[in-house]
Amino acid sequence: MDFSVKIEGLDRLEQTTQRIREAVAAELAAAMYASAKKIEAEAKRSIAQGGKTGRLYKRGKNVFHRASAPGEAPATDTGLLVNYIRGDLDRAGLSEGVLEGKVTVGVDYGKMLEFGTQKIAPRPFLFPAFEKCKAWIADRINAAVRKGLS
Repeated sequence: MDFSVKIEGLDRLEQTTQRIREAVAAELAAAMYASAKKIEAEAKRSIAQGGKTGRLYKRGKNVFHRASAPGEAPATDTGLLVNYIRGDLDRAGLSEGVLEGKVTVGVDYGKMLEFGTQKIAPRPFLFPAFEKCKAWIADRINAAVRKGLS
């Protein structure tokens, strides 16, 4: 007596799995991009709008500037720092299964402001922006996976 079980349609299962994998990856890419842009916007907002309590000084004849105090986001002055903060999606590691949202600061003194130096106390703006956006990012990534699976 012989007993056998035959399963058909494994090729369709593989095709469906591939479609789901691609849909989830596309949704996650959109979520990572949106998350980087959210952090970018929050960092810029903290620089441009946050009430600063540092010293007030005069530049030129009638120009006054209120600096940030240690621990506060930098106070905007020329707008250069704000204009060089960029959130984007880095797909370089995609072949290894890695999607990376990146927020970059394109001016050298951005790192000095974020972490401080021997002479200047830190004026963090990126890490606090990330912390403020963390729950939103987690929700956005979860929604992306759910949408990709549906």
